[in-house]
Amino acid sequence: MPFNDIEKFKYEKIADKFLEKRRPPIHIRNKLDISYKIIDTSIEIYEIRPSWRDEKEILETPVAKAKFIKKTKTWKIYWQRADLKWHKYDPNPEVQLLDDFFKIVDEDKNCCFWG
Repeated sequence: MPFNDIEKFKYEKIADKFLEKRRPPIHIRNKLDISYKIIDTSIEIYEIRPSWRDEKEILETPVAKAKFIKKTKTWKIYWQRADLKWHKYDPNPEVQLLDDFFKIVDEDKNCCFWG
């Protein structure tokens, strides 16, 4: 079941705080930016940039995903490999707080999220 409105608002505030810190400067955001989507009980972070073939075509490249498991009240962390499938982030597969997910993605100690 998707997040209710209160949960969604709470998680949007946390994600917006991460974006404030991580987004590139305003003057290059038309060439490179990041955002997030809330889909059911998951939050996906993705890069936004023009296609190298056609600048009018905008590409969204997945960076990281957190899926909330209501039964355990934990967030499972995933990254997307070259096979374009989501894989469990083995160095730290789950966290208790959404803030911790964003911290792990921001630090990217194993270069899985930002390359």
